[in-house]
Amino acid sequence: MDIISHGLWAAAAVKGINKKKQTKFNLFLAAFWGMFPDLFAFTPAIIWLLWMRLRGINIIPIRPENSVALEQSGGGPFLLSSQLYNYSHSLFVFFGVIALVLIIKYLFRKSVSWRDLPIVMIGWLMHIIMDIPTHSYKFYPTPFLWPFSNWKFDGFSWGQPWFMILNYGSLLMIYIYLRKNKAK
Repeated sequence: MDIISHGLWAAAAVKGINKKKQTKFNLFLAAFWGMFPDLFAFTPAIIWLLWMRLRGINIIPIRPENSVALEQSGGGPFLLSSQLYNYSHSLFVFFGVIALVLIIKYLFRKSVSWRDLPIVMIGWLMHIIMDIPTHSYKFYPTPFLWPFSNWKFDGFSWGQPWFMILNYGSLLMIYIYLRKNKAK
């Protein structure tokens, strides 16, 4: 799924949690965590691409059919992005980070409960789960079982017009619903 959608879905989820639990989790932080896996994986390659463009060097357009060629010809930045993608899109890494956050909280407070879970980071988990069916083998299939397995699900491309309409239409309806029911 595209990075903007991930941020919007995460913010909607936390907005719904805030409404139901009458809490004030930060929506911008939730949106950041929803986008985090792609930001973490692709920022080095994007910076490199921008640098090359500024220097007047033309690079292959980034499209699903060019992803393998980019990895092979781009060298370092694209190989690095592929490795970072494994880390940021792994359920095991996600739950490891959550465990680390809880351990750190425990060390400072000497007690931890389920209430200490970093709710705003739910966007990261949502990102991984949403990417599993919306990425195909052609363009960054989601390594959700990494590092214990390299198996990936061959889904469909999130870039298809029917899915983009469905995705953003659903987001629009959810945000309208959350806005209408704000006072209740």
